[in-house]
Amino acid sequence: MTSKNNGLSAALVSNLQDVLSKRKGGSDASPSEEAPSTSVAAKEEIDEDSRPIVLVTNGDGIDSPGLLSLVEALVSEGLYNVHVCAPQTDKSVSSHSMTLGETIAASSVIIKGATAFEVSGTPVDCISLGLSGALFAWSKPIVVISGINQGSSCGHQMFYSGAVAGAREALVSGVPSLSISLNWKKGESKESEFKEAVGVCLPLINATIRDIEKGVFPKDCSLNIEIPTSPSSNKGFKVTKQSMWRQSHSWQAVSANRHPGAGNFMSNQQSLGAQLAQLGRDASAAGAARRFTTQKKSIVEIESVGVAPKTESRVKKYFRLEFVAKNEEHTDEDLDIKALEDGFVSVTPLSLRPKMDSETEAAVSEWISKALNADQ
Repeated sequence: MTSKNNGLSAALVSNLQDVLSKRKGGSDASPSEEAPSTSVAAKEEIDEDSRPIVLVTNGDGIDSPGLLSLVEALVSEGLYNVHVCAPQTDKSVSSHSMTLGETIAASSVIIKGATAFEVSGTPVDCISLGLSGALFAWSKPIVVISGINQGSSCGHQMFYSGAVAGAREALVSGVPSLSISLNWKKGESKESEFKEAVGVCLPLINATIRDIEKGVFPKDCSLNIEIPTSPSSNKGFKVTKQSMWRQSHSWQAVSANRHPGAGNFMSNQQSLGAQLAQLGRDASAAGAARRFTTQKKSIVEIESVGVAPKTESRVKKYFRLEFVAKNEEHTDEDLDIKALEDGFVSVTPLSLRPKMDSETEAAVSEWISKALNADQ
């Protein structure tokens, strides 16, 4: 555990260091400070209505192994009343987008020990709906957990991440939150590592809920937890700062005869409610398209490579976006991506408060003054 304060408040770092140092039940931890454990008999005696409510979402979809492994572990603890409100399909790069002015469907699904709904919207839709009181009959859960996401959300990837956005939406609504991601490596990582990742972060989840109940969890703060590849071999926890790291955007041209047909946009896994909602949107879109084509020139589909021919017809091309990891050397030990690459579990406190360094603020102020004076 790093001893630096990383530019964070001393109280926050002290709190996190105390929690994380006891993650393996060290000998210096007193019994009252260790994560609570409950026998099977004691669990049966717990009044379900009195247990703290935990709301779980993610960005990868309700059937993703990361979410299911996390929910299974939370249910097994027997300490929490677990609710799930997660996207029906993969919305991992939906950022903080919301579905406005369209009908979304929320369909109940069976996840043993939890009350669960899949939503035909984004992670932010899920949290906004879940906290609204329109779907679940409650005031507020004690915490929102978003994850476990498949793939790192370090650095600038936080701006794209649906999982981080779900946790951020909870914070906007005044609910403490955690976002959790596993640094998944294609062709290397295994699905079983999600269970390992849960085992790594579960002590921190328990400590978070315990300290929220005590009123000592850092306020106005969400924690973004990044778990390294091969979670069981991690080197410990580090409190980190958000880096400037990002993945490159790679746009690939796709042949016109390879683009997905309209029928493929609707997943076979969708519920009836979502299918009906989609059919309604498709019908509206089809009607709009017919009205549009009666007024515009016909569309010509061409190969996405090469220069479009000169024609009076409108041209349609097809492209696919992929993220490509950059080969960069990171040297700042305090940053999330460096800690993750070195095998540590990165814990980055995130805040809603606007932050601007004094040097940039002074430069902007000077520029505005000069720009306004120049126009006079």
